[in-house]
Amino acid sequence: MDERLREVFPDGGLIKTVDEPNGELSAEQKAHLNRRGNMLYNGGDLETARRIFQTTGYSDGLIRVGESYMDAGRPVDALKMFKLAHDQARSAELIERAAMAIRKMLDEKDTE
Repeated sequence: MDERLREVFPDGGLIKTVDEPNGELSAEQKAHLNRRGNMLYNGGDLETARRIFQTTGYSDGLIRVGESYMDAGRPVDALKMFKLAHDQARSAELIERAAMAIRKMLDEKDTE
């Protein structure tokens, strides 16, 4: 990736990543909520599951939600989930793809 692009954006990029897990939940509460989130996710209630996983900070759940967003053609929402899950590989791949798309659009505009 062109390093000049990294200099333009803040450290967190353009994705809001301040959604922090609730630190007041006990391990038992998190486990219960994560089980509930998994049931909701498997039942197709993606958005409620996402809210639970964000509350508990359950990275595996956030990654699955992100992958579902990708399948639904929502790469920006997927990127947020991957960032919240601290999945550097998936985040970097999406950022690289976005940078290539922007670069291509700029190149096409220059040739007009």
